Amino acid sequence: MKTIFKYISLIGITVILNFCADEPLTQTPKDSTEWLVPKDEVFDGGPGRDGIPALDKLNFNTVDNTNYLQNSNLVIAIKMNNEVRVYPHAILDWHEIINDEIGANKFAITYCPLTGSGIGWNRIIDGDETTFGVSGLLYNTNLIPYDRKTGSNWSQMKLQCINGTLISQSVKVVPIIETSWSTLKSSYPNAKVVSENTGYSRNYEQYPYGDYRTNNSSLLFPVSNKDERVPAKNRVLGVFDGDKTKAYQILDFASPGNLVIDKFNTKTVLVYGNIGKNIIVAFDVSNLSSSLTFTTLASDLPWIIKDSNNNKYDLFGHSQNGNLQLQPIKSYIAYWFAWAAFYPNTLLYERK
Repeated sequence: MKTIFKYISLIGITVILNFCADEPLTQTPKDSTEWLVPKDEVFDGGPGRDGIPALDKLNFNTVDNTNYLQNSNLVIAIKMNNEVRVYPHAILDWHEIINDEIGANKFAITYCPLTGSGIGWNRIIDGDETTFGVSGLLYNTNLIPYDRKTGSNWSQMKLQCINGTLISQSVKVVPIIETSWSTLKSSYPNAKVVSENTGYSRNYEQYPYGDYRTNNSSLLFPVSNKDERVPAKNRVLGVFDGDKTKAYQILDFASPGNLVIDKFNTKTVLVYGNIGKNIIVAFDVSNLSSSLTFTTLASDLPWIIKDSNNNKYDLFGHSQNGNLQLQPIKSYIAYWFAWAAFYPNTLLYERK
């Protein structure tokens, strides 16, 4: 297993000292010898297990009382029991994992700033509740969380346990959306937003990785496959149907024409994207009547889609009257270079 200290140097010496003060929260894996991916492609990022501290105890602000975000900042949001919670990249850039729950729903928001991938994970595994922490390891330059119940290591973008007693088990994905702060607060003014009062001394108004987000030639670790069909740091929504995948670039969804009904493998996928609002979401409409049609709503946030029965749907696919739900399809957003590394045979949607 290789170590590259460039990852640490981007975070800064003061932060490293704070990381080292955080006490590890779990046992080591019972079986740490077998890996589901090539072990020589797993890199030690430097800070070590729990060196980047996941958040378990959260404080929330109202939208109106959230002052540390700029309109263009990206945020991740979840909607459960008619409650919307917001997990800003500004917090996740420094913590990478947030363990949370709404009612009986136990989930983790996992985010890797190096691959731009944010995914909701169910924290119930084999009937047991667990939380996730940051292992400090990377595969394809992507976050490897570990579960604190068994200490097993999981690949975030592969959505699978790759080392430890739970090896080969798959992640159960929880639907989330990713959009700009301006779109989110306009859509859900009553949302709860993770506060900058995390208990850690971090500058959440500062991005810790320099020009990494925009520099297409800057990768901190090797990846197993390079695909130059799309610039490396372009954000894509990757969609799954079994072991088949397809990617949709948000840049392809400039208004007008920000709604696509696409035939993908066995699925009929409705993809709504709007580069101006910085949003792209996908739904499985395979089981809906072929006579049902959809149109976009230009400026009626949070309502983005209307069907031919005059039902409006929001960013999460929930209907305005509360009786209908567009079926989310398994998907998440990531940088193109990372998506192509994990899914080298992926299809790429190309706008006609």
